[in-house]
Amino acid sequence: MSDPTRKLSASAELATKSALLFQKRAKVAQEHFSERVRQASQDQGTVAPPNPWELFSATGQYAIDSAQRSVLFWDTLRQRGNGFIERSRAGLPPVLHFDYEMVLDGRTLPRKVNYALVRIVPPDGLQVDDRLRPYVIIDPRAGHGPGIGGFKDDSQVGAALREGHPVYFVIFFPEPEEGQTLLDVCAAEQEFVRKVRALHPGAPKPAIVGNCQGGWAAMMLVASSPDDTGPIVINGAPMSYWGGAWAEGEGDNPMRYAGGLLGGTWLSSFTSDLADGKFDGAWLVQNFENLNPANTFWDKYYHVYANADTEPPRFLDFERWWGGFYLMNREEIEWITQNLFVGNRLWKGAVQTGQGGVFDLRALKVPIILFASMGDNITPPQQAFNWVADVYGSTEEIKAHGQVIVGLLHEDIGHLGIFVSGKVAKKEHAQIVEVMESIEALAPGLYGMKIATKRGADGQPAYEVSFVERQLEELVPQLNRFRRGDEKAFEAVNAVSEFNQRAYELFAQPTVQAMATDWGGKLQRDFHPLRFQRWSISDLNPFLWWLPAAAEGVRSQRRAMGADHPLRRSEKAMAEITSAALDYQRAIRDAISEASFFQVYGNLFSVLLADKQEAQAAQPMQDPRELPVVKDALASIAQGGYAEATARAAYLLARKGEPLPLSRLELKQELMGDYQDLLPAMPRDEARRIRGEQELIVRYAPDEAIATLPSLLPQRSDRDRFLNLLERLLKDKRVQGVKPLPEQVAMFDRIRTLVGAKATVPAVAKAKAPARRRAPARTAAPRRMQ
Repeated sequence: MSDPTRKLSASAELATKSALLFQKRAKVAQEHFSERVRQASQDQGTVAPPNPWELFSATGQYAIDSAQRSVLFWDTLRQRGNGFIERSRAGLPPVLHFDYEMVLDGRTLPRKVNYALVRIVPPDGLQVDDRLRPYVIIDPRAGHGPGIGGFKDDSQVGAALREGHPVYFVIFFPEPEEGQTLLDVCAAEQEFVRKVRALHPGAPKPAIVGNCQGGWAAMMLVASSPDDTGPIVINGAPMSYWGGAWAEGEGDNPMRYAGGLLGGTWLSSFTSDLADGKFDGAWLVQNFENLNPANTFWDKYYHVYANADTEPPRFLDFERWWGGFYLMNREEIEWITQNLFVGNRLWKGAVQTGQGGVFDLRALKVPIILFASMGDNITPPQQAFNWVADVYGSTEEIKAHGQVIVGLLHEDIGHLGIFVSGKVAKKEHAQIVEVMESIEALAPGLYGMKIATKRGADGQPAYEVSFVERQLEELVPQLNRFRRGDEKAFEAVNAVSEFNQRAYELFAQPTVQAMATDWGGKLQRDFHPLRFQRWSISDLNPFLWWLPAAAEGVRSQRRAMGADHPLRRSEKAMAEITSAALDYQRAIRDAISEASFFQVYGNLFSVLLADKQEAQAAQPMQDPRELPVVKDALASIAQGGYAEATARAAYLLARKGEPLPLSRLELKQELMGDYQDLLPAMPRDEARRIRGEQELIVRYAPDEAIATLPSLLPQRSDRDRFLNLLERLLKDKRVQGVKPLPEQVAMFDRIRTLVGAKATVPAVAKAKAPARRRAPARTAAPRRMQ
């Protein structure tokens, strides 16, 4: 029964919390601004007053230097504009640093899409082995063009090539095909993967790497075609769009509030309709730029001006990608905003595949590597990791599905740095490639990947990788300080968005579409602020006829003033204060947006949806033993065969509660290869599922798990094979080298004695084994490990 008094009380409490949070954010913003101003003034230093002649001379030198830098600065912008025009006329080709060759053009498929698969041509001096696992990299289609995953030599492409892997890249073209949808794109990417497999029939299944938007596109691909791909790596991918850190610290993740503050998804439909059904990616890029006005309007330009002799090449190189704006169909942007940005439906199993089913992320049969950063305010770690809790619900369910999920968290790199930073490519991306096969050897579960830096023998940085098993029930509260309570307001956003979307479609869309023309859409795109600021400062502008000659004259007569000169230090201090002021404005803007968002949608949630949510949340926390997956596992405690017996023994004999170094995983792979004739032959995903099920059995019924072990080996040949495997492993010098723990040796003796005695299943064990809730796993015929 709804209680108006309680709802009014909750509304008042929410208003108080929002006001207090705004005050704290404003206070933190003021403190940061004051500290930066103080630090800038201190860095300027104190200089003895010069005599009049020295002051006059220094002022003149600075005026000349500043004027020359100004000319070079504006000429750099002119070059940026010329490059923008040239690339636009050339069709905005990918910004890949590497040469490539076309493999499959999606525009030739039955369901045409503006995507294509290309193969990276290894640079001179690098050889790839076609027998090694191919890598397929999917770049984000979020306003910019493709190529950021191979933007330079130290990149995801470079890391894979240096390890000898063939590398393929999924590119796309500026104009979408008529009527294409995101489901068509997913189908095309399935064809791309099948083509790669056909080109490398003797290699392991290709690894899929997805960046940002390409991350959830990759997850859709693997979920819809789980038998065709190898491990998947998603970098900075916003899987749970409602997630964020509604905390009392320095700031929050403002982009997640945009959908609510704009009234939902109707605006993307309206923008597309105005342009005759085409959505301009420049609007998405502008949203990114608005997140950091200090960098957008000041910092990056001042950096070019202050370093006019050295900075232009790097600036122009990055602008090649940042200034390439691609288009989407109305259907594509509506699908993204309604199903992902606002609806957050992908992980709920509510998104149709177009093939009669839904995208079920639990259907994935391969390890998943999630790479995110605490410094990313576009895709914060909560958005990258929360979906795991939504899909699986518990650590036990991850294990029962035989899933391996590995999380890698950077401390401070920003969103773009995840993809373009050379340091990240040399460390994180290179190590992911290097340990991929070891990750496939992990037992089912949730792991944190740790990369420790040390100095190698040659004096260069070297890395040590280890894995720490985590519990989902502990990790989610650590990432979400409010235990995801702040996500409740987004339920109200979704409801309002659906209402506004329907109202727009009924009352406004027909009129807007009738008035729109293709010519009008092109005019809107040409005069979009991000395009206009580029082509207006180019050789198309007749008022800049003098600039090339002036810049050439400045370069030949350059009289640079040292950066440590007092006047240059004063300039730098003023630039820092300007940047601090813009950051302060951004912090206050974001604080107001956050407070407004929760005040509006928090109250709507309390009035409209809270009763339903509280009824669902009122259920007591379930004992893990009562989980269906645990009950199913325990129901099969005395059922199975040789594969179940070896998996159960593997967990009984494993070290527990300590980090797993890469060297031990590599040893495990080596031993699996050497003793392959004594191991069950089956696909890796099936082996992981069995291992996860047996781990649940041992964890929740350890005594019964040991007592029923002989029942899994009814045949004398299987017992002999099992004991032979254990004996040879224990005597192996490599195993002895890791110094088995006393409890491991004791468990080994107990298993050997029990199985060697040819004991039948004890009557007590049979009595305790509950009725099986599902059909027993069939013993697969021996198949080659995939």
